[in-house]
Amino acid sequence: MQAAVGHQATTPARWAAVAPAGRPSMARTHPLNVLATLDRARTRRYHLAAAAIAGTGLLAGAYNLFCIIFASRLIGRVYYADETATPGEPGQLPPDAAAALNGVAFCGTFVGELAFSWLGDRIGRRRAYGLALALVAVFSAASGFSFGREAKAVLATLCFFRFWLGVGVGGSHPLSAAIVAEYTNKRTRGAFVAAAHAMQGVGILLGCTVALGVSSVVPEADHVWRAILAAGAVPAALSFYLRTKLPETARYTALVAREPKRAAADMSLVLRTRIQEQELDVSVGRVDDEWGLFSVQFMKRHGLHLLATSSACFLLNLTYYTSMGAVQEVARLARAQALIALCGATPGYILSVVLGRRRLQLAGFAVMTLSMLALAISYDHWTSHAAGFFALYNVTFFFANVGPNTTTFVAPAELFPARLRCTCHGVAMAAGRAGAVLGAFGFLSKGGDYASGIGTRNELFVLAGTNFLGMLMSLFVPETRGASLEVLSKEVIYESNGMFMDSSGG
Repeated sequence: MQAAVGHQATTPARWAAVAPAGRPSMARTHPLNVLATLDRARTRRYHLAAAAIAGTGLLAGAYNLFCIIFASRLIGRVYYADETATPGEPGQLPPDAAAALNGVAFCGTFVGELAFSWLGDRIGRRRAYGLALALVAVFSAASGFSFGREAKAVLATLCFFRFWLGVGVGGSHPLSAAIVAEYTNKRTRGAFVAAAHAMQGVGILLGCTVALGVSSVVPEADHVWRAILAAGAVPAALSFYLRTKLPETARYTALVAREPKRAAADMSLVLRTRIQEQELDVSVGRVDDEWGLFSVQFMKRHGLHLLATSSACFLLNLTYYTSMGAVQEVARLARAQALIALCGATPGYILSVVLGRRRLQLAGFAVMTLSMLALAISYDHWTSHAAGFFALYNVTFFFANVGPNTTTFVAPAELFPARLRCTCHGVAMAAGRAGAVLGAFGFLSKGGDYASGIGTRNELFVLAGTNFLGMLMSLFVPETRGASLEVLSKEVIYESNGMFMDSSGG
């Protein structure tokens, strides 16, 4: 079959349903030139546009979640100077109040990842993504206007606004991944999804930059934290506007909405070519097309994939957020998150293409396991050698960011059918958010510190074990590099002149 990327793409590409040997397929068989065109299209400006739009939304989410660190400190100084401060020292936000500010955002993100991922499979990625970005923009701005001069009133309204902000941020995760995955070609798909994900690191660095800039020009502390939080509305509003420039993804339109002609028309405009498409053959049995997330068919085909991707997300975030507490206790450095952002947010999008998602994830978890064991076994040595501790710590989280932190975002956007793609990605991300909550709060004592909890050394041994489990679960995640989404999700296999492409991308 000729690649449908030129000035005219009229040759039909045959798509045949995957069926076990000896059993007739109940899934549809139909020509879908538009999907073959997208899979083989050269990298063009619209690929960059899709990744930039999705990445800007992720940047806005990371900025808003990170900047509460600055706001919490300033709120403590403004509203708790008389209650918690010793003479000559600034006030601090009480541990319960600080936990509430972080906890409501985590809870909102968890809800958003589940709710908006389901919505993305029902009303379309583009519309659902717009709703999620609107929530982020509105409640970012509202956070800066948390009303009341009493500490309790300010915190109560801020917690309310940050919960709904978290819902929008959570919704942007599965939707942005699905949008980029469904727009890009099969050769560079992983790189573009990973590049969009890496924008979260840029969001953290942007938060540091905005905090420095605002604090240098705004004299009143109560105005500084409000301006920092309200500034998070700008990238969200920008992404909301830019998303109107792209049509709905062709895979949703063709495979979920069942309008392949509209998908072909949309992509003809985007690709600046002409794609002819036929209507789906609805005479073919649709029974196999209608099984849902909790069906026996799904569990047989994708249950292990969902378990593996969700477990890897959970274990990674458990390590990630628990270790933040450990590093602050041992080295007492408040810039830990900025170091994490600088340590490896970018290289993953290159290595995910060169090495493949599965191999990169396995390597990342393996290095994290060995590093945590080295920190735990020689813990007494590291307590008096902070420089060495941070060197090994940065090695650990360099591989975390390059490996599992990237691949656990990419793989769930590739493995599942189009009609369940967002939902399954949202389930995996929500599992990761549960791991983040457990990591951030589960190892703390009632006094709010790690030393009187399970102890930092024991915590490091636990984290070595969780990383090892993550490595084991990664064995059940298939390689997705270079293969069509429809092959990976076992919806259809691509046939060209009698030659089949298998899931290895060969």
